[in-house]
Amino acid sequence: MTSTPTLAQFRRIVVKVGSSLLVDQAKGLIKRDWLVALADDLALLHRQGIDVLVVSSGSIALGRTVLKLPKGALKLEDSQAAAAVGQIALARTWAEVLAEREITAGQILVTYHDTEERQRYLNARETIRRLLEMRAVPVINENDTVATNEIRYGDNDRLAARVATMASADLLILLSDIEGLYTAPPKEDPNAKLIPVVPRISFEIEAMAGGAASELSRGGMRTKIEAGKIATTGGTHMIIADGRVLNPISRIGSGAPCTWFLTPSNPVTARKKWIAGSLEPRGTLHVDAGAARALFSGKSLLPAGVARVEGSFERGDCVVLRDPSGAEIGRGLVAYDAAECGQIIGRNSRDIEAILGEPGQAEIIHRDDMVLAGE
Repeated sequence: MTSTPTLAQFRRIVVKVGSSLLVDQAKGLIKRDWLVALADDLALLHRQGIDVLVVSSGSIALGRTVLKLPKGALKLEDSQAAAAVGQIALARTWAEVLAEREITAGQILVTYHDTEERQRYLNARETIRRLLEMRAVPVINENDTVATNEIRYGDNDRLAARVATMASADLLILLSDIEGLYTAPPKEDPNAKLIPVVPRISFEIEAMAGGAASELSRGGMRTKIEAGKIATTGGTHMIIADGRVLNPISRIGSGAPCTWFLTPSNPVTARKKWIAGSLEPRGTLHVDAGAARALFSGKSLLPAGVARVEGSFERGDCVVLRDPSGAEIGRGLVAYDAAECGQIIGRNSRDIEAILGEPGQAEIIHRDDMVLAGE
């Protein structure tokens, strides 16, 4: 897209909500009127058939109020305790406000490793995919009860970008306490101007980033630019917009000031490029002629279509696909390890539970996790 897109163009949208927007800093309570208005926005997108995901901060901010912890920085164990209490309140709040609009919410707590390690990544991706198929809205947060300072995102901007790429979302909206990216910090420079469109995140764009803006927020403009790099590399457009107003997403749709970060790619293309060129294959699946034809017609790879397995690989590894002549026809992320594949190949997917002793994914490689020759 070379011009500024519109919200109606997108099929899957991730909305990131920060603590400073969701929680009243003085009272330590949810800003109910604001959340209700945001839920109306999300429900409107949902009714239009758009998949909606929410990445929501707020668990520590809510939990510290319940536990009567002091203001300011918390020790790690106090943050984890606050998160344990606050996660319950946060999940209940989202479930209630979405249920009032006849939408089911599903809570997903993730850690840094869940989005970086392939097997955990596939598990989280599959959970998100299934929830969206059932028209639920995943509400996602970093699992602060178990994350440590060394192995955590520390801000939900970058987490939201990882979630967006994991879910193959085509738009990420970062609701912030500023209208977008300015040429300079607007509080310091009265001549600073809002940048409406960033075609590419250059060194000059990165240099414009400032620091954290509020006590409850861990991320400043710098983390938002980092999130933009993650999102756009993964084929996801991104918006930074003012979330302090009521109905912030509807306002974006009506042309309110914001900053668009554009990507020349799309989630599917970016993911295929990653699978094809960035991962070292750990094994090979030889498919029969019927399966090869099915793959090129857009189907997933089922156990019945696999004739032979080579190599030692784990679930989530990249494997090569070869046709009966031995020619490489594609690559993909496999849903079973080599030993399990050896047990189920040539069999119907409905036999998987009986063979392995537990239910499993119907596909050995899902179409979303595969790139074929010529793509």
